[in-house]
Amino acid sequence: MAISTFEGGELKPGDSYVQSFARGLEVIRSFSAQAPRQTLTEVAGRAGLTRAGARRILLTLQTLGYVESDGKLFSLTPRILDLGFAYLSSMPIWNLAEPVMEALVEQVKESCSAAALEGTDIVYVLRVPTRKIMSIGLGVGSRLPAYCTSMGRMLLAGLPDDEALRRLRTSKRGPLTRHTITDVEALMVKVQQARKQGWCLVNQELEEGLISIAAPITNRTGRTVAALNISGQANRTSSKAMQDTMLPPLLEAAQAISRLLGTQGA
Repeated sequence: MAISTFEGGELKPGDSYVQSFARGLEVIRSFSAQAPRQTLTEVAGRAGLTRAGARRILLTLQTLGYVESDGKLFSLTPRILDLGFAYLSSMPIWNLAEPVMEALVEQVKESCSAAALEGTDIVYVLRVPTRKIMSIGLGVGSRLPAYCTSMGRMLLAGLPDDEALRRLRTSKRGPLTRHTITDVEALMVKVQQARKQGWCLVNQELEEGLISIAAPITNRTGRTVAALNISGQANRTSSKAMQDTMLPPLLEAAQAISRLLGTQGA
């Protein structure tokens, strides 16, 4: 039996599950912007491993060139980017999508991003910024919770209701701002609304002052595989203005990328 399907927010291991490989990935994930350099004890704690187990994995990653150490602190090396690049290079659609997104940014004068759904989070796969408008630093590979983001709700809208509901229930929901919706039933209403209208707007739920609007990117069978969004500052772009002036070009761009995706046979 292979690894089972998504259940309760996690993939459940089966007979083909390679535990040592999974532990190695947990060690890699233990590094972040908040913990770029860690001691052996810190890595073990964050990865949920014994010191001995974490040490073996760190030394293996160091031998392979993915980790470096000054004798006390460990940190990732630029070579770790090869792992993410493998995804991007295996999905040439994002090379084709970038010019579409750049043209959209030039037209609306706001940042544009594309993301895919992974578990209860969205993962950024492409971003064309205009200026820094968020206190959260975003780049390819960045993760944000799906429940309070426009792309997240749009991606959840692409799932059957029972699956979207399961992911919302297993999300670590919290009031990130005074506007954040955390109630599961209220969130499901927003997800269903996004599915019905074909776009989703989130106003200052992720961060005060940030407003964003998203549209789905679909493959040739019509399945939502990613989402595209425009982000702006609420103090100079109202939700109505965003719908009136930015939604039409956003929908056009998402449809253009969807057509490109169809030509790739996905």
